[in-house]
Amino acid sequence: MAKLTIGFGVLLILLAILGFVSTGSTHPTALIPAGFGILFIVFGVLADSPDPKRRMLWMHISVTLALLAFLSTITADVQAIKMSHGTVYPHPAAVLEKAAMSLFSLIYVLFCVRSFINARVKRA
Repeated sequence: MAKLTIGFGVLLILLAILGFVSTGSTHPTALIPAGFGILFIVFGVLADSPDPKRRMLWMHISVTLALLAFLSTITADVQAIKMSHGTVYPHPAAVLEKAAMSLFSLIYVLFCVRSFINARVKRA
C-alpha cells in the first residue's frame, strides 16, 4: 500500500501541473493538489517500513487525509455534473480539477479500506 500511496501522490502532483498549465499558469491555487501529493509521497515513504505498527500508522494517516480531501471537494462533483448539463461556472478548469481530485481521493480511500479489511482477515 505504500507504493500505491506514493503513486497517488504523484497522480495529484500531475493533476496540479495539468490544472496550472490549463489555466494559463496564472492561478497558483491550481497547485493545491500538489501540496496534498507531496504529503502523500512523504506518507508513502514513511509507510514503506518493515515495522507493521509504523506502516499501519502512516497508512491510516494517509487514508484519513484522503477522506478529508474527498469530503472537502465533493461539491465540485455536483458542479461538474451540472456543467455537463449546461451550467456555466466562472472557472470551469477549477471545477474539473477539484472534481478529479475528489474522484481520485475516493478511489484511493476505497483501495485502502479494502486493504485494511484484507489485512484484518489475514490476522484473524
